[in-house]
Amino acid sequence: MAKAGALDSAPSVEASATAEIRRPNIIYILADDLGYGDLGAYGQRKIQTPGLDSLADEGVRFTQHYAGSSVCGPSRASLLTGLHSGHSPIRGNPVWTNSGKPVDLKPDDITIAEMLQENGYHTAAIGKWGMSESPEQDNLHLPSMPNQQGFDYFYGLKTHLDAHHYYWHRLFENNEPFELTGNDYKKNEGVYIHDLFTEKAIEYVEKQDGQQPFFLYLSYMIPHLAVTVPEDSKQQYLKLGWPERKMNTDGHYRNDPEGNTAYAGMVSRMDRDIARLMETLQKKGIDQNTLVIFTSDNGHEYDTGFFDSNGPLRGKKRDLYEGGIRVPFIAKWPAQITPGTESDHVSAFWDMMPTFCEFAEAESCPSNDGVSMRKALFGVQGQAQHSHLYWEFNEREGPIQAVRQGDWKLIKKYRKPLELYNLAEDVSEANNLATSKPELAEQLSQLADASRTYHPEFTLRKLPNPYKKKKVENNND
Repeated sequence: MAKAGALDSAPSVEASATAEIRRPNIIYILADDLGYGDLGAYGQRKIQTPGLDSLADEGVRFTQHYAGSSVCGPSRASLLTGLHSGHSPIRGNPVWTNSGKPVDLKPDDITIAEMLQENGYHTAAIGKWGMSESPEQDNLHLPSMPNQQGFDYFYGLKTHLDAHHYYWHRLFENNEPFELTGNDYKKNEGVYIHDLFTEKAIEYVEKQDGQQPFFLYLSYMIPHLAVTVPEDSKQQYLKLGWPERKMNTDGHYRNDPEGNTAYAGMVSRMDRDIARLMETLQKKGIDQNTLVIFTSDNGHEYDTGFFDSNGPLRGKKRDLYEGGIRVPFIAKWPAQITPGTESDHVSAFWDMMPTFCEFAEAESCPSNDGVSMRKALFGVQGQAQHSHLYWEFNEREGPIQAVRQGDWKLIKKYRKPLELYNLAEDVSEANNLATSKPELAEQLSQLADASRTYHPEFTLRKLPNPYKKKKVENNND
């Protein structure tokens, strides 16, 4: 049964039979902590990403696309619900809440998958979930699991913590957990979980019979810490004379001893596997009517400068500077998107809901903060623009808000002076203009405050660090 407030009706069987010829299959691939500059198509010179570079050559590359947040949980919530972090039901990572308890998706939160399911799509989520962080209780399947949030099929990891380990031993298929008995995450031994996600994604595509369109949400772990990858993915980087970066191998994150070749190998392995998935689409003969999107959930965390993962951007994961929230976004749809194109359209994760509503030919769309990107994807005139974009984030440094209106961006930090930047002239956010343009800064500050609704767990107060007394390294994302 549809949730209250979901789409009023799905197309009739007769209408679907004709609509499905036009409506695309949708594959949305989400990397984890991949920087804006980590792909060759976005300027990367050390890490080899031929598969994703080809995807960009065959589709459109967006240069001003934004994640939902600067960390995993709220970014994914924004994507799935179509709501920015001032309205989203999840605005922070687990335990960074007023109560210290995680906030999960609830039955009345309407997701992209539910909207598509209501409109005749088969839906699958493969990989990292992270929207169901509460403890499992007496085998009662929580309403925040993928199968209860619009996905017909789920294979992957339930929580953020599980996804910190590439050799984790416990996964879910639909609502049922199962064990990988040979996996030892402390020794990085067994099956590399990323590989299972790729195989399941390929298997899912191979099973499609063309009777109904499908939506595949492929949520990879790469390149989130821990920095570890099978040796075969490091080989092309071993003899390049790169400086070594020694890594902690026995902390919370079980990294490989040397980081640079491992990090590059992780990104290249993901790139290789996405290319395999694209080949599967071609072999099935369904690539012409499949929209493929690739992006990242937030900025990078690993790089200290060697890879230039930021490109020209300031900041990284956990920042609301551009390096924390501006992400690569590549889209390919051979029947509709002109190959080798570029768009500077300002867009964000919460735009996926109205965009997919339009492609699914939905009669109505759940309430959202987005703007359909259809015209920007196709490179045609008349693309609607956002009045402004909004983010908020609250961890160790206290609450931070950011708002972008046109080329102007304001950053509002806890008990610190306002920061104002003109992104058209200063994409690196090096020149704070707040003192020279105080009226504009104050106007945008008021806009930031007006862009959020009250949430009892996510108020703009400084939170105590829940990990201060625990020997846990970054155990919150």
